Amino acid sequence: MNFLSCIFLECLGSIVIIVLVSHFAYSQDKPLGSPNLGTVPVADAGQTPNEIATASLSAHGGDKLKKMRSFLAKGPADLNFMGQAISGFFSIAMDGDKYHFELITPFQSMKQVYDGHRTVSSFPGVLMPPIGEMGFFVLQRVGDSGYLISALVESKKKRRGFRITTPDGIVTDFFVNEKTGLIKGYESSYDDSVRKFTTAGEIDEYQAVDGLMIPKKYEQRFDFGQMTGYASYNAKNILVNPQMAGDAFAIPK
Repeated sequence: MNFLSCIFLECLGSIVIIVLVSHFAYSQDKPLGSPNLGTVPVADAGQTPNEIATASLSAHGGDKLKKMRSFLAKGPADLNFMGQAISGFFSIAMDGDKYHFELITPFQSMKQVYDGHRTVSSFPGVLMPPIGEMGFFVLQRVGDSGYLISALVESKKKRRGFRITTPDGIVTDFFVNEKTGLIKGYESSYDDSVRKFTTAGEIDEYQAVDGLMIPKKYEQRFDFGQMTGYASYNAKNILVNPQMAGDAFAIPK
């Protein structure tokens, strides 16, 4: 692995934290399910962005999705940069704003922990937005004060969907399956004053979990301006709202 690939892997590891938290299924290895189209709202051509967003939230579980708090997840992650494939393994735990993430590859392992007050990382220097502020799980913010729902920009209006802008100006465009109301992809962007970062996800498979429809397999593109990378994930061994150990988010000494 060359020097640039190592640098990219460190940056990508930091991005993966947000991506995993933003996507990951709170499942318990239950079989793949399909939404009940008799009860799931279907996006209609006459709907406003607010109505599309509300229907999509409902399709994914509504209040159950908004109330999810903690989870444990692990599984394979395949990364690709400059034509070089890197297979790895991730594990992540989350309880509210607290999280513990680790990405293991044959070349380098990376870890980041936030205990609710401070962050310790083995790959410092890449500033990321707070958990839940970009990616799939921004959908949980539908209806929350300060989270602006608007129409997609003109260049994206051929795709049914809506935009959510966070109070900090982080933008996520959601693209919706017209028949089911489920999110089929999204694009997020933020500017940390050093660089502009964008990411796009395409969801390949959902998992039915306790009345929720959650992404199970998906692909991701990361654009750092001068560097672009790709990754695919397969969420496995995932627990919904588990009781966390007291030291699960302790800062390593």
